[in-house]
Amino acid sequence: MDIDDALRFAVSWAANWNSHDLDRVLAGYAEDVVFRSPFAATVVGTDTIVGKPALREYWTAGLARLPNLHFTVTGVQVCLDTVVINYRNEAGRSVSEVLRLRDGLVVEGLGAYGPIPQ
Repeated sequence: MDIDDALRFAVSWAANWNSHDLDRVLAGYAEDVVFRSPFAATVVGTDTIVGKPALREYWTAGLARLPNLHFTVTGVQVCLDTVVINYRNEAGRSVSEVLRLRDGLVVEGLGAYGPIPQ
């Protein structure tokens, strides 16, 4: 993957999330995906989500809590099979999504959150 591929991926990823269409979002994730996020622990009681069905459960609950969810990409980096998407969420909080891909699908991801804007 090169930076142009990573940029295209990030634009599509943000558009999928901003659509609030969970099927559209999940289409980019492998069945055996592992995702880690401190936010997940507050939503589903664990910070590590394993498998696409569990990811659907987490994100269904998360979207219900955040009806105004919106991501604005602020930067993209790439390293071999991994894309880092820096963005601001609907609250203005800085977030980085680190996504490792296999055959074009996310197999491993983590969300890393910056400080909450004052």
